[in-house]
Amino acid sequence: MEENLKLKKGPWDDSHRPWPLPNIPWTMRQTWSDLLFAHYPIEFDILRQLVPEALDLDTYKGTCWIGVVPFRMSGVRLRGLPPVPGADLFPELNVRTYVTVDDKAGVYFFSLDAANRLAVMAAKTLYNLPYWFADMEIRNRGTTIEFESKRRNDSGINFACSYQPISKPFQADQGSFEEWMVERYCFYTLNASGVPLRCDILHEPWILQQAEAEFSKNRLLSEQGIIIEKASPILHYAKSIAVRAWPLVHPFTNRLHI
Repeated sequence: MEENLKLKKGPWDDSHRPWPLPNIPWTMRQTWSDLLFAHYPIEFDILRQLVPEALDLDTYKGTCWIGVVPFRMSGVRLRGLPPVPGADLFPELNVRTYVTVDDKAGVYFFSLDAANRLAVMAAKTLYNLPYWFADMEIRNRGTTIEFESKRRNDSGINFACSYQPISKPFQADQGSFEEWMVERYCFYTLNASGVPLRCDILHEPWILQQAEAEFSKNRLLSEQGIIIEKASPILHYAKSIAVRAWPLVHPFTNRLHI
């Protein structure tokens, strides 16, 4: 491991989180693997029209960013239950941006496409997330990962790329863009009344690599009305990370959302 990587304290140590976890049990466990982070700058005024007003936009040095993140999901299970055969390993593809509520930095998802119908239904029910069922493939060819997705209800929302790491692993420096984009320990969604809700998550600090990618299809953004500033993204790769997720809570009271 590289010299600039911090000593690991175990996958469920939470001392690096910027605020305490809710005083309730976690509900779901999963592992994310072979992730590509492709980040595009977007103008604040354009993004403001796309993100609910209840969520404050977060910027890095004054710039807003959109992230497109393909990866492999595995080991998905609810607390106290074994993985469901056929529903614990599948590709996923997220479109996200960065927001804050009560000074707690998190992620807001425009869409989450997954290749498992049961997982899509469960995530919509448990976490109020905009999940979509899609035909997807992820293949490892040596160090290269090939990923392809086409949404079932709208084949025009499609995506295909190949990517690979091109640097040694590193942990993001404090204050860097890399730290700002990945070291986020919650996501936000809204309830039926438009009130923000927070899902806290726990994982080790990210280990990243610089990446290169070729995109043969990418209509994820344009088909969702997301207008980016330029077509060439900033690229990073992450090999794998284990994650626990907590139930949705109201961000200002930490009370469980029912």
